[in-house]
Amino acid sequence: MIPEQLLLSYNAQYKNYKKGEIIFSENQTAHNYYQINSGVVKMNNYNDDGKEFIQGVFYKEQSFGEPPLFIDVKYPANAETISESKILVISKEQLFKLLHENPEIHLKITQSLAKRLYYKAIIASEISSQEPSHRVLRFIDYLKNDVYKIVGDFSFRVDYTRQQIADTLGLRVETVIRVIKSLEKEGELKIIKRKVYR
Repeated sequence: MIPEQLLLSYNAQYKNYKKGEIIFSENQTAHNYYQINSGVVKMNNYNDDGKEFIQGVFYKEQSFGEPPLFIDVKYPANAETISESKILVISKEQLFKLLHENPEIHLKITQSLAKRLYYKAIIASEISSQEPSHRVLRFIDYLKNDVYKIVGDFSFRVDYTRQQIADTLGLRVETVIRVIKSLEKEGELKIIKRKVYR
């Protein structure tokens, strides 16, 4: 999102994380901005029974965990690597300096946060009122059309696992597996080498 060279010019540092490593935890104070150079990161919570709820999954060139930096609150979720990851980290103070001196970047951050709010509203609506097949298809369409802006039938590969889709939508993984097979029979999805395409 923010050009790497620009971040580095404001004293950002690369940090390497192993798979399954916690970057920050729920209720910690936010001190840094994080942007993925390589790897995959999820933000999640656990309920009292230990069930995971995935707030979001983030990939190369995406940032995560910014809202608490702007409103001085603690992190509402954990950030954990799904794979070995290399992440650019810059302090809150240096980030704010960068944004003040580069207003076009500030606008991009605002647009990114607005997209995430839109996504949260959609997911909340889907979880509360729709059938599992509708939830899964709507979630995949959101990723294809709104996040990655990919056009064409079966041109979008879903990088979420069945378990991650279940944890994001508040479903059981068995339900997601059944729904995906059903949607494939209906011609809504294709499964190629266990990967889902829309």
